[in-house]
Amino acid sequence: MKKREIKPIRSLDHEITLPGSKSYTARALVISALASGKTVLLNPLFSEDTEYMIRGLRALGISIEKIQEDLWIKGGGGTFHPTIETLYLGGAGTAVRFLTTVAGLTQRPIVIDGNSRMRERPIQDLLDGIEPLGIKARCIDGNGCPPVLVEAGQFEGGRTQLRGEKSSQFLSSILLCSPYAQREVVIETMGDLVSGSYVDLTIEIMKEFGGKVRVEDGRRYRVHPSPYLGRTYSIEGDLSSASYFLAAAAITGGRVVVKGAPASSKQGERGFIDILESMGCLVHWGDHMVEVTGRNLQAVEVDMKTMPDTVQTLAVVAAFAKGWTRILHIDHLRYKETDRLTALRKELSKIGIATLLEKEALLIQGGNPRGAEIETYQDHRMAMAFAVLGLRVPGMVIQDPDCVNKSMPTFWTLLEGLG
Repeated sequence: MKKREIKPIRSLDHEITLPGSKSYTARALVISALASGKTVLLNPLFSEDTEYMIRGLRALGISIEKIQEDLWIKGGGGTFHPTIETLYLGGAGTAVRFLTTVAGLTQRPIVIDGNSRMRERPIQDLLDGIEPLGIKARCIDGNGCPPVLVEAGQFEGGRTQLRGEKSSQFLSSILLCSPYAQREVVIETMGDLVSGSYVDLTIEIMKEFGGKVRVEDGRRYRVHPSPYLGRTYSIEGDLSSASYFLAAAAITGGRVVVKGAPASSKQGERGFIDILESMGCLVHWGDHMVEVTGRNLQAVEVDMKTMPDTVQTLAVVAAFAKGWTRILHIDHLRYKETDRLTALRKELSKIGIATLLEKEALLIQGGNPRGAEIETYQDHRMAMAFAVLGLRVPGMVIQDPDCVNKSMPTFWTLLEGLG
């Protein structure tokens, strides 16, 4: 297996420019494919996950061209003409979930499939949510996970209920396509909706392209039929990706400036920067930039339901903080690229950091981490988070370093650039 050893750095004072947001890119691609006319996406993220989304949309008959560093999309106006019967989407969970509902707008059966881990990730709640709207789909193996057969039919619209405890992407999937239903769509969420900030992000982009969506009582989403119109749209920087470099400043006592990070961003991971400040770091926001300078770190208690993609990054920072850090409402991390709670505890124990797992919380005791060889479980965020730890701790070795290509192919280049 390929491995990569991380070398500690003596000092850190660096500026980086963020790649485009993975969450914004995925949503903008789906909306652009649905829209009438041409859309140009500026600063999109090019990664394994977004490449699967592009391949899937192309297989559904949408023209997408890369011109220099931009994407030019000719929308289908809500109609699709598939060229294949099965969409293989690897480990791209966002693509699997979003294109499941998109496939309901085609006039032929489509199978949505992925890799072995994707075949373990639940999707039944989404299928139960789209059925009352006229889209019939079933899990081929009958286990509530992909592969999924989406039958030819009509996106009729109407009312539905949707569970949101496992993923907010189920709700976003339906919302994105709802402007093309035959009548108004009303979605009522049941239980606690995890990662609700991603739904806010979905609604923001829908409105930018002309979608008409309204939130009622915080649990009911009403979408009026109103086709999207193509436009030029700039993707903001990815704050999940920013977290690794800002965490580097936090644990080394250095300074990092991240460009392309708007203070007004709706990305839930913006809250991670507030957490660093509460742990003792100095934070300064400027015009589309944020600066973090590390100081002595103190443990915190935080709810990370709205920023799950930075839990592993915080775990690494917490390893150096004085006291027990308590991270709340993250049970849904068990359904990600790996069971992230189990993986985190196992790898933190390798570096000599104690953890406790409560029903709704992970506790991490700060200390003096030691070097170790880290298993990444084919999870890009495990690799990137523990690589940051190696900037301070000698002897850190990351297995399967290429797994970062899922969300940030430039990660190792940017990390090396820190010093």
